Amino acid sequence: MEYGLIGAKLGHSYSKIIHEAVCGYSYELHPLPTEEEAHAFMQAKAFKAINVTIPYKKLVIPYCDEVEPRAAAIGAVNTVVNRDGKLYGYNTDYTGFAYLARCHGVKFAGAVVLVLGTGGTHNTVTAVCQDSGAKQVLTASRTGKDGALTYEEAQQHPEINIIINTTPAGMYPNNGSCLLDLHAYPKLEAVLDCVYNPFRTELLLRAEELGVPAYCGFEMLVAQAVYAAEHFTGQKLPEAVIADTHRKLKRDLSNVAIIGMPGCGKSTIGRALAKTLGKTYVDLDEVIEKNTGMPIPDIFAREGEASFRKYESQAVAEISKQTRQVIACGGGVIKTPGNARTLRQNGPVLWVQRPVERLATGGRPLSTGLDALRKMEAERMPLYRAASDAAVDNTGRLENTVETAVQAFETTFDA
Repeated sequence: MEYGLIGAKLGHSYSKIIHEAVCGYSYELHPLPTEEEAHAFMQAKAFKAINVTIPYKKLVIPYCDEVEPRAAAIGAVNTVVNRDGKLYGYNTDYTGFAYLARCHGVKFAGAVVLVLGTGGTHNTVTAVCQDSGAKQVLTASRTGKDGALTYEEAQQHPEINIIINTTPAGMYPNNGSCLLDLHAYPKLEAVLDCVYNPFRTELLLRAEELGVPAYCGFEMLVAQAVYAAEHFTGQKLPEAVIADTHRKLKRDLSNVAIIGMPGCGKSTIGRALAKTLGKTYVDLDEVIEKNTGMPIPDIFAREGEASFRKYESQAVAEISKQTRQVIACGGGVIKTPGNARTLRQNGPVLWVQRPVERLATGGRPLSTGLDALRKMEAERMPLYRAASDAAVDNTGRLENTVETAVQAFETTFDA
């Protein structure tokens, strides 16, 4: 292997696509499930340069002939370069996290910071906070050992200004988990999550709901990869490469979920939008039918709406974990609390709007006539509004509607 990534589990990693997008060299994902395999790999030195992820950022240090002072002080190395048989260790997570905070104007000077987790990434972000003049850096963990607070104890510190997650909580495939209730922090100014898959963890979604600026670790991942690539190649790269690569890859990876009244054209628009954006089209109703082995009308007839909504939520959770999709949802997907936030994990939600008089009704269990549709629209309007990132009018030509949807996607993506 020339260039690549080692770690215990790498199924969630975006490092390959980032490095190959930045520099064009071949980059391998090389999982090493056990410490014995990791030790053997480092002893062999059969690589030009590697990145290192959980749980081997400390394990690789003794194999390095030289470790940069910052990485040595932090006690974690995530970049190792082989120069003529000698291994040199660096920590580009530090510069990657510092970039994430800096480009979004997050100021640590004078702030009380809470860092979740006690692993190598904790040490890295703590160093950034301290070097940037944080007033106090608190640590929280499940056990509360070695001077850390428990998560329950951390909820008793209303003075906290910034929260940084360095744990795997909420990370793919265990999407949706969160360690804190953010209502406990009235002085909260920003939340940063080092998790990068999904783009919006439950922690970030909760912050956004409270109007608190929230930032995903994907940008940090891109930044540290660019800085690592500089060590790999010995060439300085313009910092603008980080923003350009981040935007391009996140646009490519993001989902687009489409919601709206039954018969408003979600499926037709979804197929056309998927083709335009180069994404996979997914019809949520088809996923439900495949999972249950029954057509949607039969589910309603045999088991009722409550059972259908349960199947629908299961399908939402399953599909939303994936990326590069346009997901056309059933009209009532917003009726179940939590579905909208699940859909928003990996991309924006677009609300397709069409006059109730022009909605198709054939074969739809709950669309029995114009009066029923008007009543349904009145009930669901606030839910669609709350669930969506942008609205798309569907009263004109399909190509115009799709163009509007693309613009809405770009606008929400750039926000």
